[in-house]
Amino acid sequence: MPELPEVERVRRRLAPAMAKARFERVRLNRADLRRPFPTGFARRLRGQTVTALTRRCKYLLGHLSSGDTLVMHLGMSGSFRVEPTADARARRDPDAALEYRHDHVVFEMSSGQTVTFNDPRRFGVMDLVRAERAGAERQRPSALHQLGPEPLSKAFDAISLAERLAGRRVPLKVALLDQRVVAGLGNIYASEALHLARLSPQRRASTLTTASGGPRPGVVRLAAAIKSVLTRAIRLKSTDDYSSSGRFRVYDRESDRCPTPGCKGTIRRVWQAGRSTFYCPDCQR
Repeated sequence: MPELPEVERVRRRLAPAMAKARFERVRLNRADLRRPFPTGFARRLRGQTVTALTRRCKYLLGHLSSGDTLVMHLGMSGSFRVEPTADARARRDPDAALEYRHDHVVFEMSSGQTVTFNDPRRFGVMDLVRAERAGAERQRPSALHQLGPEPLSKAFDAISLAERLAGRRVPLKVALLDQRVVAGLGNIYASEALHLARLSPQRRASTLTTASGGPRPGVVRLAAAIKSVLTRAIRLKSTDDYSSSGRFRVYDRESDRCPTPGCKGTIRRVWQAGRSTFYCPDCQR
């Protein structure tokens, strides 16, 4: 499943085609993805302008001129294709090509671009959340309730991280994957950040905070490391590029020499909460 850097790169790629543009045509090639589309989904989108395209956690949010919010999640295999509308319409038989048979949602935008959502496994989600009837606040999608702060925002720092780790007796890596602690941090970059911060993924999360829930030095390093690995990953084209370029510190590098200067340890792999964790037992404490 794509992690935060991949979703953020998708948002930046879609923004020129969708932001400030109007939905001119909306085509649904099936009745559902992971769950059925909302009633009147295509009708409610047509004619509306995307006033802003943002990201929350791993969700893409299209804020509409109607006040509604288009909520999009890639799931396991979802992807977006952006191409000139003239090119998309000129394709005579899209079902003839294997790569087009899983095109489930097609947006033709006033920008002259067509945005197509392709999802072979159909684990993606598209929802349309109505604006609240009273007040100017938009209704937040239920899936986004209770999320922690965005790790690249000013709201995320050592103090906010310590507050969410205080009293947690679970392993630190497991705590970081709880989206109520850090919104959008996934398995790959949790391992990377812990290595950069020299913290063991197996230590109890609460040991990084004081008795009153304040930050110890390890939390300061960890908050900075999370921001660092995510920012670096966003600059690259894909997770594959990140891995193939040798820039993963520990992820998927079992038995390799630890890259920390002066460390003679070897990267190990352990299982935590059903996920692979890669770390160096010598320098991560």
